[in-house]
Amino acid sequence: MADNQNPQPAAEKDPEDWVTGGESMTGPQASYLKTLSQEAGEEFDPELSKAEASKRIDALQNETGRGIDH
Repeated sequence: MADNQNPQPAAEKDPEDWVTGGESMTGPQASYLKTLSQEAGEEFDPELSKAEASKRIDALQNETGRGIDH
């Protein structure tokens, strides 16, 4: 019987390894990235791919402290 009390976190793939990473960013990515960009006083680039947007979101979260567990 599996122990579901303490599930292991899913391993995260590097965005560069995503099969669909070269596709246009998703709507939710674009929305969140716009918000983060505004908060950081940075330019929003609507042409980013899914992988690029994911990396940019990570960078801006680190810069703004938003979305990071404290």
